[in-house]
Amino acid sequence: MSSSESEPMMKSPSRNILGSDLQSCCTDVRSTGIGTGFFRDGHCSTGPSDSGRHTVCVQVTEDFLTFSALVGNDLSTPAPQYMFPGLNDGDKWCLCAARWVQAHEAGFAPPIFASSTHEKTLSFIDLETLLHYAIDAREAQKEMEKLQEQKDKLERAFMNGIPPKANGES
Repeated sequence: MSSSESEPMMKSPSRNILGSDLQSCCTDVRSTGIGTGFFRDGHCSTGPSDSGRHTVCVQVTEDFLTFSALVGNDLSTPAPQYMFPGLNDGDKWCLCAARWVQAHEAGFAPPIFASSTHEKTLSFIDLETLLHYAIDAREAQKEMEKLQEQKDKLERAFMNGIPPKANGES
């Protein structure tokens, strides 16, 4: 995982593509005891050691697994040395952002969970496209509306010269 044993395994701040706290993707794939993510903690967090940017929380499909194997990335076969259980149709997993984009461009992108997809994914593909594939699109829309309301309150307070209160009330 790490390019150097002495290199600390540091994570980037955990925000999702919606701008809120990153939610867990999967902490125990098919009861194997293995969590997803570069850090295998169940979150699609990333950091300097994660050159693949394992930031997209997906629900894998058979079509995606077939496509991935055809382009040289067999995700169905377990690789215990990487704490990788192998994936089956329906499993949730943190996928490399570039691999998701590649699958999207080929027409095989698996659905995502927006609340569990790290914001760094947005440097690979736009929010609108990701939300088109979001299983949790309704919840994502509600979260974005809530964040917009908070932003609007802050802007009104700033324009009126009133500092916002620490607890978010105005």
